[in-house]
Amino acid sequence: MRAVQVREFGGPEVLELHELPDPEPAAGQVLVRVAAADVMFLDTRLRSGWGTDFFPVRPPYVPGGAIGGVITAVGSDVDPALLGKRVAAPTAASGIGGGLPIGGYAESALTELAHLTEIPGDVTVEQATALVHDGHTASAAFDRAAVRPGDTVLITAAAGGLGTLLTQLARQAGAEVIAAARGEAKLALARRLGAATAIDYSEPGWAERVRAATGGRGPDVVFDGAGGQPGDAALAITADKGRFIGYGAAAGEFADTGSEQPRERGVEVLSLFDLPTGGDHRSAYATRMLGEVAAGRVEVVVGQTYPLADAARAHTAIENRSALGRTLVIPE
Repeated sequence: MRAVQVREFGGPEVLELHELPDPEPAAGQVLVRVAAADVMFLDTRLRSGWGTDFFPVRPPYVPGGAIGGVITAVGSDVDPALLGKRVAAPTAASGIGGGLPIGGYAESALTELAHLTEIPGDVTVEQATALVHDGHTASAAFDRAAVRPGDTVLITAAAGGLGTLLTQLARQAGAEVIAAARGEAKLALARRLGAATAIDYSEPGWAERVRAATGGRGPDVVFDGAGGQPGDAALAITADKGRFIGYGAAAGEFADTGSEQPRERGVEVLSLFDLPTGGDHRSAYATRMLGEVAAGRVEVVVGQTYPLADAARAHTAIENRSALGRTLVIPE
């Protein structure tokens, strides 16, 4: 099979296409002919050599922690009736709070039977693949934030995969959404998905503009996908007794949630690891979000796709902040 490998840490140019042996499913596993593989911001960071203390990847490795496609082989204890089913899943090596996001940028990849989600007929493989990570995280974050009608909700990195889903969920719940993103294309996308206000957080004074849009009170709920300085600024303006959930690090690092000042104002401060995203929760949330997409109530924004051979371009789009929604690589 053809697969993209990182044979040394470095820039996008180290992503190279190679011929590798087809994986063989062990007990409890299935082999998927990959129709789409998710490309995460984390993939770009690991490729550069960052984060190996927490994610101990070592070259050579195949990046990618989420896939969608058709089951072509099953392990010895797996029902062969699954052959030919369209599924989306994290790769066998992947996992939140453990595991490695590897194995996906390939024509075939392994996944665990326990983590499979069958794709409904009204959902495309690309949509389902884009939801493998974002679907359950968006659902978990939204439920934990307990968004109520009339709440003001700030979403940073609003044009990313999670941000676009959360914008729609918050709007449907009757909240007023303030989207923070970088550049007019991303702000226009956020407005199209239901944001009442869209603010460029690369401009000076953006946080004060958010505060002004809430009448000086600050947002009741913050979903922070940006992290870094934008995340810190968003936490600082969260309304008294509000809820702040920091799940992303698009700015290069997570927001500094260790400060006592927001907590002294009654702000509930949560991180990605405080959300129920594993085990049965993951399956339930994945099924729920796929149902919302199938019913036409939620739009999955796949902003750009690239052939497997052009995985370097996919990484470049994410790193230069031009990517909208999710980015996928598509084996030909």
